[in-house]
Amino acid sequence: MDGIHDLGGMEGFGPIPITEGSADFADLEIWEQRMWGLSSSPIAPGITIDWFRHGIERMVPGDYLTYAYFNKWCANYFMFLLDGGTVTLADITRGHVRDPAPAAKAMTLAEVLAEEAASDFSFVRDIAAAPGFTKGETVRTRRHMGSGHTRLPRYARGAAGRVLAHHGAHVLPDKGALGLDEAEHLYTVVFSAQELWGETANPRDEITLDLWESYLVPA
Repeated sequence: MDGIHDLGGMEGFGPIPITEGSADFADLEIWEQRMWGLSSSPIAPGITIDWFRHGIERMVPGDYLTYAYFNKWCANYFMFLLDGGTVTLADITRGHVRDPAPAAKAMTLAEVLAEEAASDFSFVRDIAAAPGFTKGETVRTRRHMGSGHTRLPRYARGAAGRVLAHHGAHVLPDKGALGLDEAEHLYTVVFSAQELWGETANPRDEITLDLWESYLVPA
């Protein structure tokens, strides 16, 4: 959907702060570590990664721009738990549930990481339909994607690119956000920077995006 989360190509939000290296998990605040751990637990059963992303997309713009990264996750899970009837608004305001269900055995961080590493879950699917595009073919992205979840960023809509690779069929995020397991062929498409950003962009630069078949039309 179009919202404040889709900032690619937009001006007026200031520079992106870039620091050397990457932050270590141990450098996070304790509540941030707990939020990450909770996201790997069954606190909101049935939530797909696409529905999770769509929930954050629907945040009030002012909140989205001011909340810290894991603050967004926390607010999103509150929404899921409220929608699912797991907690009430009074529980959230109070800060705890008065009559909680029996707690499951707590997992250590090492156990959570081992479980994640051992998981064989995949978004790859087998479908009967043959791929609609081939490597090297010129394609154009759709200009209008509707109000639901999509992985086609706003800055790349209506742009011409070239199919760089075909990755088989994967679950379509637009459907995954609705709880549906429907797959389409997935491609890597390369665009010139000038096609996306105009003549001021460096003509040597290129941008690659992984895009589903329904995002594309023949050029």
